[in-house]
Amino acid sequence: MAKQKFCQNCSQENRCRELYRRLGDSKSPSIVLKVIVAFLLPIVVFIGALAILQKILENAVTSRPLQTALSFLLALSAAFGLILITKAIRQSRKRQ
Repeated sequence: MAKQKFCQNCSQENRCRELYRRLGDSKSPSIVLKVIVAFLLPIVVFIGALAILQKILENAVTSRPLQTALSFLLALSAAFGLILITKAIRQSRKRQ
């Protein structure tokens, strides 16, 4: 309700309405999958790798700070590797 009052006092009200109408009528392909792969997947891989590596290194490394640092660096490497693989796949698709 407050948002409608705000828009009614705005000099750009009609432009905003037209812009959102055009975006809604757009026939371009959805970018939802690209957004998920670009942003959400690396975060999920990092968190998953961190949890798995924490369990694996629990018995292998006795020093808790070293265990945490190794888990973090290896999980970061896994997420970064995923990003590199994703970029390589996108570039190979562009060439074809």
